[in-house]
Amino acid sequence: MRLIVTGGAGFIGSNFIHRAIKHGHQIINIDCLTYASSITNLTAFQKNKNYSFLKIDIRDRDLVRSAIHEAQPDGLVHLAAESHVDRSIDSPSDFITTNILGTFNLLEAFRDYYYGVTKAKSPKFLHVSTDEVYGSLGNDGLFTENTPYSPNSPYASSKASSDHLARAWYKTYGVPTIISNCSNNYGPFQFPEKLIPVILMKALSFEPIPIYGDGLNVRDWLYVEDHAEALLQILEHGKVGEKYNIGGKNEITNLDLTRELCKILDIKKPGKSSYSNLITFVQDRPGHDRRYAIDSSKIEKELNWKAKTSLKDGLEKTVDWYLENQNWVSEIKSEQKVGSRLGLG
Repeated sequence: MRLIVTGGAGFIGSNFIHRAIKHGHQIINIDCLTYASSITNLTAFQKNKNYSFLKIDIRDRDLVRSAIHEAQPDGLVHLAAESHVDRSIDSPSDFITTNILGTFNLLEAFRDYYYGVTKAKSPKFLHVSTDEVYGSLGNDGLFTENTPYSPNSPYASSKASSDHLARAWYKTYGVPTIISNCSNNYGPFQFPEKLIPVILMKALSFEPIPIYGDGLNVRDWLYVEDHAEALLQILEHGKVGEKYNIGGKNEITNLDLTRELCKILDIKKPGKSSYSNLITFVQDRPGHDRRYAIDSSKIEKELNWKAKTSLKDGLEKTVDWYLENQNWVSEIKSEQKVGSRLGLG
């Protein structure tokens, strides 16, 4: 397939492109290269005939429209988004314009393109979203595709709004959209403000490892390569107008996750004492959801996808990658001017 990927220089986007090109797909990467993305994530494909890059801000409606019409894609994977919850609390305006207006621009441009191509092409618009749109779970239960939306942060609200747009453009205009909602991703190329990179970077610098509140907030963790494979399955076999939840079935508290990472570091790069001694509790953030957990049974049954990476294996692979790529982290932090926001789940 010939695919447009928005936000392809970001964490999930770059991992998706790596996998899609390995599967033989042709990629046009649209990214405006904000603080959370870096073209260095894709240096392996700079001379690859199946990869091209366009520096475009999805808030620019005319450029978005031109790019889609020129590319004539078989599908569009919409990953471009402001996604850092702490930043959305500090400064929500970029989340509103990028996640809502940017998605609107893409949908409108794709609608125009869709009705101008032959029926045989049947391009799909895959809108990639988050489980945070559902709000916070209690001690029991799982998010299903039918769980009512109840977002609790500016970020989650902006993503919920964009999900509603994608659904409405299918229901009202017939635009062939599909929505996916994933749990917390982790793995290579993750921006250093997110939880797992924060833990690793703080530990390796022998600095206090900050944990919000009591550390008992629960997240379901999905290895990013498993997520990328799920997105390809949805593109190739998913039904338009449908919604698919993607989870890793790896629930763990933030505190226990931190302890597990410290144990791995104790073995792979031992210090004078256990890294767990660096754990420090800090004031909780406003609107911090207590628990997320995904029911992935729909995508498992209908598209024969299942997360393959256990949390133990995924964390070990992630630690290995960061230990082997500390120069990448330093370059990203210097290039993008990583702030003091914690990004702690």
